[in-house]
Amino acid sequence: MELLSPAGSPETVVAAVQSGADAIYLGLEDFNARASAKNFTRREFQEAVAYCHARGCKVYVTMNTLVNDRELDALAELGDFVSRAGADAVLVQDLGAARVLRAVCPDLPLHASTQISVHNLAGVHAAAQLGMKRVVLARELSREQIRFITLHSPVEVEVFAHGALCFCHSGQCYMSALIGRRSGNRGRCAQPCRMAYSFGRKSEVYPLSLKDNCLLPYMKELEEMGVACVKLEGRMKRPEYVAVVTEIYSKVVHDGLTPTEKDYERLRLAFSRDGFTDGYYTGDKTNMTGTRGEIDPDAERMFTEARKRYSAGEVRRVPVDFRIEVRPLRQTSLSASDDEGHTVTVRGPEPEEAQNAALTRESVQTQLYKTGGTQYKARNINGMIGDGLFLSAGSLNALRREALDALSAQRMLPPRRRSGILPPRPLANSLPTRLNLNLQVTSAAQLTPELAVCGPDNLYVPLTLLTDSPELLRPFTEKGTALAAVLPRVIADDELDEVVSRLRRAADLGVRTAVVGNLGHVALARSAGMEVRGDYGLNVFNSHTMQTLADAGLRSATASFELRFSQVRDLVKCLDTELILYGRLPCMVSDQDLVAQADAGDNPVLSDRMGSAFPVQREFGCRTVIWNAHKLFLADKMDDVLPLGLWAGRLLFTTESPRECVEVTKSYQGESKYQPNGMTRGLYYRGVE
Repeated sequence: MELLSPAGSPETVVAAVQSGADAIYLGLEDFNARASAKNFTRREFQEAVAYCHARGCKVYVTMNTLVNDRELDALAELGDFVSRAGADAVLVQDLGAARVLRAVCPDLPLHASTQISVHNLAGVHAAAQLGMKRVVLARELSREQIRFITLHSPVEVEVFAHGALCFCHSGQCYMSALIGRRSGNRGRCAQPCRMAYSFGRKSEVYPLSLKDNCLLPYMKELEEMGVACVKLEGRMKRPEYVAVVTEIYSKVVHDGLTPTEKDYERLRLAFSRDGFTDGYYTGDKTNMTGTRGEIDPDAERMFTEARKRYSAGEVRRVPVDFRIEVRPLRQTSLSASDDEGHTVTVRGPEPEEAQNAALTRESVQTQLYKTGGTQYKARNINGMIGDGLFLSAGSLNALRREALDALSAQRMLPPRRRSGILPPRPLANSLPTRLNLNLQVTSAAQLTPELAVCGPDNLYVPLTLLTDSPELLRPFTEKGTALAAVLPRVIADDELDEVVSRLRRAADLGVRTAVVGNLGHVALARSAGMEVRGDYGLNVFNSHTMQTLADAGLRSATASFELRFSQVRDLVKCLDTELILYGRLPCMVSDQDLVAQADAGDNPVLSDRMGSAFPVQREFGCRTVIWNAHKLFLADKMDDVLPLGLWAGRLLFTTESPRECVEVTKSYQGESKYQPNGMTRGLYYRGVE
């Protein structure tokens, strides 16, 4: 099982490798989810690859942000560079970016970042169909869910083992963007989850700040499951932190040692948010919250010792086999081979006739075993040594040094890879002749006959609500409104039976369309005979993502609400395109049951220090959705919306009363001057960083 460590700087590369990492992950100047980290220049990246490969460590590059159309050329150029420089894989989130990189770097392996939100086996299969060689699973999965996926996965599975936990499912957090334009999907997260909040009259707490994950006791179990890689988090952390954590995990992963209390104390000293948690893995999700977290003041001595260890020289060394031939009247030859198939041969002076002590196998081995100070460790030494011959120790040492230098040069040589070209821009469908009006509800109370009279083109209803209260939908279908079942954004494998059963009941009710926010859910909808529309959770940020969804057979896609209007307009609409035009936009979806924690009724409100109030609602599986404090409103801006080439605009009703749903709908139909209090124009004019 591979141990993957973070590298936020060149010094951290040394710290990780010398502390036992099998692979590191790092980011370059653009397109990585830690934009505020130091990251690597191109020269530093090439040096890091050479350093790592010489020592048997792989290098993965994070290119796991959403990419807009104007950035795709730069993405392709950077992808080609890291491929030719020898990167072992690239991590991606953006489906369009994956499409571009497959074309431009056909020999560069792609890994599905945790930002894609793969949380079930169907999601793994969907990622594999997109060409991913490895999938980083969502951090919220339990041991049983991980075991099921690894047992049936067609590609490698990576599991997050240690470090910071986001409150929200990765790739589905929009809170930082909605509050301050700093998009987590673009690598600029301001970490609002680490701030203090309150529920009503409750004193300030940190309900969104989770303790750091720690799966150290479960390394053997994960390996037995078939997990290919365990990942340590910390590209924003100092090199000494990476060294300490990597060293502790390396002892357990590579040497099979049992973690000690001292190990846990060292991890706590390095960084802790009121201790650690394994709650998602074990299924005990109580007591997972912690404060912002700090480095213990007593950690400095530990960090100094760690720095001395990784700076002192080569700690983890590559096994090498030597074969030497010492024959009379012939140049001495020495071959060096590693376990990766590299072999080099160097030649030295002819041996002399021995005047005193002749060469023996033991004396030759003594010199060749002296690989200290290098990244190599001599393992097997074989060959042919003629009788009565002499070669100085200096000559043998020089041969050894030359052979190891030549072996390093081979190991550092980038692989020969093909370079492709940027795929052509997708072809647009003909522009729609009118803007459809779609309504999405979240509660039964909003499904009123008065709303049905408004005559929306499509009505999006949560799958559970649709199947529990089908009688509420009759007034809409009688008015000619088409129904669509909205699938939960997160569906674990042990929840699939219920979802499939409800989909079939919905199909029996005549529902022919499902709205999905995750690629892994497309197959579920299809299994019930439904056509599929793409929801906002798919993060459509560029035209190639649109084409990827078209290739997957989706009927429509929802453009990201993190785009500006101009970017939405410029998307190549190769399938019907929808945009959310009204409502509280989703900040987070979490496996934490925040409603139960709030102990303030079924619809608590989370308040920040600025007085903004974020409504909280339960979703399928006792998960939590946090909605934005302000309602997006654009009914008076339709002159800006109509030229965007959209198939539909969506009104998203969350906390609205039945009467407010009707008034809002009429305002978008030009029949009312209603405007909500506390409204926002969203990000469509401002954009995100």
